[in-house]
Amino acid sequence: MRRTILCLALAAGLAAPLAAGQERVDLDAIYRIKAEGLGANSKVMDTLSWLTDVHGPRLTNSPGMKAAAEWAKTRMEEWGFANVQLAPWGPFGRGWENERLSINMIEPRPSEILGYPKAWTPGTDGPVTAGVVRATLDTADDLKSAAGTLKGKIVMLGAPRSPELLWDGVARRFTDEELEAMQAQPVGGRGGRGRFGGPPVPGRVTTTERMAFLVAEGAVAVFEPSSAARSDNGAILIGGGLPGRNADAPPAVPQLVLAIEHFNRLARILEKNVPVTVALNVQNRFNDDVNSFNVMAELPGTDKKNEVVMLGAHFDSWHAGTGAVDNASGSAVMMEAMRILEATGLPLRRTVRLGLWTGEEQGLHGSRQYVAEMFGDRATMKTTKAHETFAGYFNMDNGSGAIRGVYLQGNEAVAPIFEAWMKPFENLGMTTLTIRNTGGTDHQAFDAIGLPGWQFIQDPLDYGTRSHHTNWDVYERAVPADLMKNATIIAAFVYHAANRDDLLPRKPMPQAAR
Repeated sequence: MRRTILCLALAAGLAAPLAAGQERVDLDAIYRIKAEGLGANSKVMDTLSWLTDVHGPRLTNSPGMKAAAEWAKTRMEEWGFANVQLAPWGPFGRGWENERLSINMIEPRPSEILGYPKAWTPGTDGPVTAGVVRATLDTADDLKSAAGTLKGKIVMLGAPRSPELLWDGVARRFTDEELEAMQAQPVGGRGGRGRFGGPPVPGRVTTTERMAFLVAEGAVAVFEPSSAARSDNGAILIGGGLPGRNADAPPAVPQLVLAIEHFNRLARILEKNVPVTVALNVQNRFNDDVNSFNVMAELPGTDKKNEVVMLGAHFDSWHAGTGAVDNASGSAVMMEAMRILEATGLPLRRTVRLGLWTGEEQGLHGSRQYVAEMFGDRATMKTTKAHETFAGYFNMDNGSGAIRGVYLQGNEAVAPIFEAWMKPFENLGMTTLTIRNTGGTDHQAFDAIGLPGWQFIQDPLDYGTRSHHTNWDVYERAVPADLMKNATIIAAFVYHAANRDDLLPRKPMPQAAR
């Protein structure tokens, strides 16, 4: 009833125009949204703590992910959201969780070693004590040379790397000059972050061939050094091992990633021809349920309820930390944006739908399957009726830094609309629109089928230098004021997208993938 009354008030003209073309901005709604999102009522950090401290990490299909999803479902039902559900998709593959880990050097001196197992690798089937050897297993000749030398050994693969000193600090915010430069149309090349790979290098064995060799030789486990610049800042970069999430995957040995300082120490000792012995206990558990789910919820619309505005973030994480900045922060912000809209009782003409996606870290699986089921086939560009009534999708997945603007994803027509919507948030640091694309996250699933989808520009903080995909991805890396700002801004964007007369403008439809 409250929403119906407010909707009539809106129609009577309480929405105030702001000078930026003809786009109308409801400043009364902005006031209410800011009061709820930036004040003592904010729940965003409490939500983040539940998702991370209590239930994290949330590797797709892991017990932690499922427990966090059940908690989120219950909390959103308590907040009064509609159609809250764990919407199934799949198959994805087996769940996995590390239940116990200890790595201790016994000889030449007792010392604890810092490291983590790669996801979906097996455990040691109980405590083992083994000697450590270094080996190069890059080519067929390397395998031939190492044959017969690895049985019962922990094998160190990879080369030591000296970390760089922290001359310039770790965390930062975008400068005014950087934001200004970001507004320029890129020419040539490709921008945005994404996932990269390449064809096999001639003459080199594949990772599958290397693992098969290690299994055949009877190796106990593999130690690898943490990679990337984040390791220079004391972090350990973690990912997944061979595709052990498939029940029919070939046998493997445990793969552990060590802090580069600890890996380097072991390597230096071995260089002196001093034997190294390590006590290792890795207990990993697999769950054979191969199907997964997304977490969905709605705030029903009124006169345009058959049209949909979406907001979302990926719910899954890697497993060394608790998945705070990647991406419990995005999930908590989107839940909070929905809570703000519900708590203020502001009218929503269109239905607002939340999607918290799983399987993102392994290739945007959850959002891509949802989009394919609901809106159309990317391969053929054959779309559904729901494709015609979709207003737009807003995504958050660049860490926990404050929103500074929007990547327009090449959508020139939406720029004056977003410019008007941003105006009330200049005092929170949101000033920038860039025509550029950004990749590697779930808005791409919508953009690929011709639906308007956007990712926000966020201050980097220590996302790319320390916390992204590492053991430092924990609650303390999130800045409370930034997440409160982000939830408030996104609530306002979603509110205006839900209440404007027309759907948001679209780019031309992409070509079919085949």
